[in-house]
Amino acid sequence: MPIKAVNGCHLYSESCGDHGAPMVLVHGSWGDHHNWDAVVPGLSSTFRVLTYDRRGHSQSERVATLGSVEEDVADLAALIATNHLAPTHVVGNSFGAIIALKLAAARPDLLASLTIHEPPLIGMLGNDPALPKVQQRIGAVIDTLQSGKTELGAQQFVETVAFGPGMWEKLLPDIRQTFVFNAPTWLDEMNEPSAFTVDLERLATFHQPALLSRGDQSPPFFGAILDRIATALPQAQVHTFRGAGHVPHLTHPDEFVRIVGGFVRSVATSRG
Repeated sequence: MPIKAVNGCHLYSESCGDHGAPMVLVHGSWGDHHNWDAVVPGLSSTFRVLTYDRRGHSQSERVATLGSVEEDVADLAALIATNHLAPTHVVGNSFGAIIALKLAAARPDLLASLTIHEPPLIGMLGNDPALPKVQQRIGAVIDTLQSGKTELGAQQFVETVAFGPGMWEKLLPDIRQTFVFNAPTWLDEMNEPSAFTVDLERLATFHQPALLSRGDQSPPFFGAILDRIATALPQAQVHTFRGAGHVPHLTHPDEFVRIVGGFVRSVATSRG
Protein backbone atom coordinates (compact mmCIF):
# COMPACT_ATOMS: atom_id res chain seq x y z
CA MET A 1 0.00 0.00 0.00
CA PRO A 2 1.48 3.42 -0.93
CA ILE A 3 2.35 6.03 1.64
CA LYS A 4 -0.59 8.37 2.15
CA ALA A 5 -1.43 11.38 4.28
CA VAL A 6 -3.22 10.39 7.47
CA ASN A 7 -3.97 12.95 10.18
CA GLY A 8 -1.59 15.39 8.55
CA CYS A 9 1.32 12.94 8.38
CA HIS A 10 2.46 10.59 5.63
CA LEU A 11 2.22 7.03 6.94
CA TYR A 12 3.31 3.76 5.35
CA SER A 13 0.99 0.78 5.77
CA GLU A 14 0.46 -2.72 4.41
CA SER A 15 -2.64 -4.91 4.23
CA CYS A 16 -2.69 -8.70 4.15
CA GLY A 17 -5.61 -11.10 4.04
CA ASP A 18 -8.81 -10.82 2.05
CA HIS A 19 -11.44 -12.21 4.41
CA GLY A 20 -12.43 -12.25 8.04
CA ALA A 21 -12.63 -9.56 10.68
CA PRO A 22 -10.27 -6.54 10.43
CA MET A 23 -7.21 -6.37 12.69
CA VAL A 24 -4.69 -3.55 13.14
CA LEU A 25 -1.24 -4.25 14.61
CA VAL A 26 0.56 -1.36 16.37
CA HIS A 27 4.32 -1.76 16.83
CA GLY A 28 6.36 -0.51 19.76
CA SER A 29 9.23 1.96 19.99
CA TRP A 30 12.34 1.61 17.85
CA GLY A 31 10.66 -0.78 15.38
CA ASP A 32 8.25 -0.68 12.45
CA HIS A 33 5.67 -2.82 10.66
CA HIS A 34 8.29 -5.51 10.03
CA ASN A 35 8.15 -6.32 13.76
CA TRP A 36 5.00 -8.28 12.90
CA ASP A 37 6.40 -10.21 9.91
CA ALA A 38 6.55 -13.52 11.78
CA VAL A 39 2.87 -13.42 12.78
CA VAL A 40 1.17 -11.70 9.82
CA PRO A 41 1.00 -14.86 7.67
CA GLY A 42 -0.72 -16.82 10.43
CA LEU A 43 -3.10 -14.04 11.39
CA SER A 44 -3.95 -13.03 7.82
CA SER A 45 -5.16 -16.55 7.03
CA THR A 46 -8.16 -15.71 9.22
CA PHE A 47 -8.24 -11.90 9.47
CA ARG A 48 -7.74 -8.82 7.29
CA VAL A 49 -4.53 -7.49 8.85
CA LEU A 50 -3.25 -3.93 8.61
CA THR A 51 0.28 -3.07 9.76
CA TYR A 52 1.93 0.33 9.53
CA ASP A 53 4.98 2.37 10.46
CA ARG A 54 4.06 4.83 13.18
CA ARG A 55 4.98 8.48 12.53
CA GLY A 56 8.70 9.01 12.92
CA HIS A 57 9.46 5.35 12.18
CA SER A 58 11.13 3.88 9.08
CA GLN A 59 9.07 4.58 5.93
CA SER A 60 6.60 6.98 7.58
CA GLU A 61 7.17 10.71 7.83
CA ARG A 62 9.45 12.05 10.56
CA VAL A 63 8.22 15.54 11.36
CA ALA A 64 10.69 18.16 12.55
CA THR A 65 8.77 19.18 15.67
CA LEU A 66 8.42 17.21 18.88
CA GLY A 67 5.59 14.73 18.60
CA SER A 68 3.09 13.50 21.14
CA VAL A 69 1.38 10.25 21.99
CA GLU A 70 -1.95 11.93 21.25
CA GLU A 71 -0.80 12.36 17.64
CA ASP A 72 -0.06 8.63 17.53
CA VAL A 73 -3.53 7.92 18.90
CA ALA A 74 -5.10 10.24 16.32
CA ASP A 75 -3.06 8.54 13.58
CA LEU A 76 -4.40 5.14 14.59
CA ALA A 77 -7.97 6.44 14.71
CA ALA A 78 -7.57 8.00 11.26
CA LEU A 79 -6.06 4.82 9.80
CA ILE A 80 -9.02 2.81 11.06
CA ALA A 81 -11.49 5.34 9.68
CA THR A 82 -9.88 5.95 6.28
CA ASN A 83 -9.53 2.21 5.65
CA HIS A 84 -13.15 1.61 6.72
CA LEU A 85 -12.14 -0.92 9.39
CA ALA A 86 -14.24 0.17 12.35
CA PRO A 87 -14.95 -1.55 14.57
CA THR A 88 -11.62 -3.36 14.38
CA HIS A 89 -9.52 -5.62 16.58
CA VAL A 90 -6.47 -3.63 17.72
CA VAL A 91 -3.29 -5.40 18.85
CA GLY A 92 -0.47 -3.35 20.37
CA ASN A 93 2.96 -4.19 21.76
CA SER A 94 4.99 -2.04 24.20
CA PHE A 95 4.54 1.66 23.30
CA GLY A 96 2.09 0.50 20.66
CA ALA A 97 0.07 -1.00 23.51
CA ILE A 98 0.00 2.43 25.18
CA ILE A 99 -1.38 3.92 21.96
CA ALA A 100 -3.99 1.17 21.71
CA LEU A 101 -5.06 1.67 25.33
CA LYS A 102 -5.40 5.42 24.91
CA LEU A 103 -7.49 4.92 21.77
CA ALA A 104 -9.72 2.45 23.63
CA ALA A 105 -10.27 5.07 26.33
CA ALA A 106 -10.89 7.92 23.87
CA ARG A 107 -12.75 6.19 21.02
CA PRO A 108 -14.14 2.83 22.17
CA ASP A 109 -16.49 2.86 19.18
CA LEU A 110 -13.56 2.21 16.84
CA LEU A 111 -12.57 -1.07 18.50
CA ALA A 112 -14.18 -4.51 18.46
CA SER A 113 -11.56 -5.79 20.89
CA LEU A 114 -8.23 -4.81 22.43
CA THR A 115 -5.08 -6.91 22.79
CA ILE A 116 -2.01 -5.44 24.48
CA HIS A 117 1.36 -6.84 25.52
CA GLU A 118 3.39 -5.11 28.23
CA PRO A 119 2.65 -1.39 27.86
CA PRO A 120 5.55 0.46 29.61
CA LEU A 121 3.23 2.70 31.63
CA ILE A 122 5.86 3.42 34.25
CA GLY A 123 3.96 6.52 35.35
CA MET A 124 1.46 4.14 36.96
CA LEU A 125 4.01 2.41 39.16
CA GLY A 126 3.94 5.03 41.93
CA ASN A 127 6.25 3.84 44.73
CA ASP A 128 6.90 0.43 43.20
CA PRO A 129 10.45 -0.59 44.22
CA ALA A 130 11.25 -1.56 40.63
CA LEU A 131 10.71 1.97 39.33
CA PRO A 132 14.09 3.57 40.27
CA LYS A 133 16.03 0.82 38.48
CA VAL A 134 13.90 1.16 35.36
CA GLN A 135 14.31 4.94 35.34
CA GLN A 136 18.05 4.62 35.86
CA ARG A 137 18.43 2.26 32.88
CA ILE A 138 16.28 4.43 30.62
CA GLY A 139 18.26 7.50 31.70
CA ALA A 140 21.51 5.75 30.81
CA VAL A 141 20.22 5.00 27.31
CA ILE A 142 19.14 8.62 26.88
CA ASP A 143 22.62 9.81 27.92
CA THR A 144 24.28 7.46 25.43
CA LEU A 145 22.05 8.57 22.55
CA GLN A 146 22.47 12.24 23.36
CA SER A 147 26.24 11.77 23.27
CA GLY A 148 25.93 10.70 19.64
CA LYS A 149 26.50 6.98 20.16
CA THR A 150 23.30 5.86 18.48
CA GLU A 151 24.11 2.19 17.84
CA LEU A 152 25.50 1.75 21.34
CA GLY A 153 22.38 3.36 22.77
CA ALA A 154 20.16 1.03 20.77
CA GLN A 155 22.12 -1.97 22.01
CA GLN A 156 21.96 -0.64 25.54
CA PHE A 157 18.16 -0.33 25.31
CA VAL A 158 17.75 -3.84 23.95
CA GLU A 159 19.97 -5.46 26.57
CA THR A 160 19.23 -3.44 29.72
CA VAL A 161 15.62 -2.28 29.27
CA ALA A 162 13.65 -4.40 26.82
CA PHE A 163 14.99 -7.85 25.96
CA GLY A 164 17.90 -8.80 28.19
CA PRO A 165 21.68 -9.36 28.09
CA GLY A 166 23.12 -10.73 24.85
CA MET A 167 19.95 -10.13 22.83
CA TRP A 168 21.39 -7.44 20.54
CA GLU A 169 23.56 -9.93 18.64
CA LYS A 170 20.63 -12.34 18.35
CA LEU A 171 18.54 -9.78 16.46
CA LEU A 172 18.62 -9.94 12.69
CA PRO A 173 20.85 -7.27 11.09
CA ASP A 174 17.84 -5.55 9.50
CA ILE A 175 16.13 -5.26 12.88
CA ARG A 176 19.29 -3.82 14.47
CA GLN A 177 19.50 -1.28 11.64
CA THR A 178 15.85 -0.33 12.21
CA PHE A 179 16.52 0.22 15.91
CA VAL A 180 19.38 2.57 15.10
CA PHE A 181 17.40 4.51 12.48
CA ASN A 182 14.40 5.00 14.77
CA ALA A 183 16.36 5.93 17.90
CA PRO A 184 15.63 9.69 17.54
CA THR A 185 11.89 9.04 17.70
CA TRP A 186 12.32 7.09 20.94
CA LEU A 187 14.21 10.06 22.39
CA ASP A 188 11.28 12.23 21.37
CA GLU A 189 8.86 9.90 23.18
CA MET A 190 10.93 10.09 26.36
CA ASN A 191 10.35 13.86 26.47
CA GLU A 192 6.65 13.33 27.18
CA PRO A 193 6.18 11.88 30.69
CA SER A 194 2.38 12.01 30.38
CA ALA A 195 2.61 9.39 27.63
CA PHE A 196 3.49 6.79 30.23
CA THR A 197 0.24 6.80 32.15
CA VAL A 198 -3.40 6.22 31.26
CA ASP A 199 -6.69 7.48 32.67
CA LEU A 200 -8.16 4.39 34.32
CA GLU A 201 -11.56 6.03 34.79
CA ARG A 202 -11.88 6.69 31.08
CA LEU A 203 -10.53 3.22 30.31
CA ALA A 204 -13.31 1.74 32.44
CA THR A 205 -15.78 2.94 29.79
CA PHE A 206 -14.30 0.43 27.33
CA HIS A 207 -16.69 -2.52 27.57
CA GLN A 208 -15.38 -4.58 24.66
CA PRO A 209 -13.31 -7.72 25.36
CA ALA A 210 -9.63 -7.14 26.15
CA LEU A 211 -6.66 -9.51 26.30
CA LEU A 212 -3.70 -8.36 28.42
CA SER A 213 -0.48 -10.34 28.16
CA ARG A 214 3.02 -10.45 29.55
CA GLY A 215 6.05 -12.72 29.27
CA ASP A 216 7.28 -14.60 32.32
CA GLN A 217 10.87 -13.65 31.38
CA SER A 218 10.07 -9.92 31.45
CA PRO A 219 10.79 -7.60 34.39
CA PRO A 220 8.12 -7.94 37.12
CA PHE A 221 7.02 -4.31 36.84
CA PHE A 222 5.12 -5.17 33.64
CA GLY A 223 2.93 -7.49 35.70
CA ALA A 224 2.26 -4.72 38.21
CA ILE A 225 1.17 -2.41 35.38
CA LEU A 226 -1.10 -5.04 33.83
CA ASP A 227 -2.74 -5.69 37.21
CA ARG A 228 -3.75 -2.02 37.42
CA ILE A 229 -5.12 -2.03 33.89
CA ALA A 230 -7.00 -5.29 34.38
CA THR A 231 -8.90 -3.86 37.34
CA ALA A 232 -10.16 -1.00 35.15
CA LEU A 233 -11.28 -2.96 32.09
CA PRO A 234 -14.70 -4.60 32.57
CA GLN A 235 -13.98 -7.49 30.16
CA ALA A 236 -10.27 -8.12 30.67
CA GLN A 237 -8.55 -11.47 30.59
CA VAL A 238 -4.85 -11.99 31.23
CA HIS A 239 -2.40 -14.36 29.55
CA THR A 240 1.24 -15.13 30.34
CA PHE A 241 3.56 -16.26 27.54
CA ARG A 242 5.79 -18.89 29.12
CA GLY A 243 9.46 -18.62 28.24
CA ALA A 244 8.88 -15.30 26.49
CA GLY A 245 9.70 -11.70 27.25
CA HIS A 246 8.77 -8.34 25.79
CA VAL A 247 8.26 -9.41 22.16
CA PRO A 248 6.52 -12.81 21.97
CA HIS A 249 5.44 -12.06 18.39
CA LEU A 250 9.16 -12.20 17.50
CA THR A 251 10.34 -15.00 19.80
CA HIS A 252 7.20 -17.19 19.99
CA PRO A 253 5.24 -16.35 16.82
CA ASP A 254 3.27 -19.60 16.57
CA GLU A 255 2.02 -19.29 20.14
CA PHE A 256 1.27 -15.61 19.62
CA VAL A 257 -0.88 -16.41 16.57
CA ARG A 258 -2.65 -19.17 18.47
CA ILE A 259 -3.43 -17.10 21.57
CA VAL A 260 -4.24 -13.77 19.93
CA GLY A 261 -5.95 -15.34 16.94
CA GLY A 262 -8.05 -17.55 19.18
CA PHE A 263 -9.07 -14.61 21.35
CA VAL A 264 -10.07 -12.45 18.38
CA ARG A 265 -11.93 -15.33 16.71
CA SER A 266 -13.96 -15.88 19.85
CA VAL A 267 -14.86 -12.18 19.98
CA ALA A 268 -15.71 -12.05 16.28
CA THR A 269 -17.89 -15.16 16.60
CA SER A 270 -19.78 -13.74 19.56
CA ARG A 271 -20.42 -10.54 17.62
CA GLY A 272 -21.97 -12.60 14.86
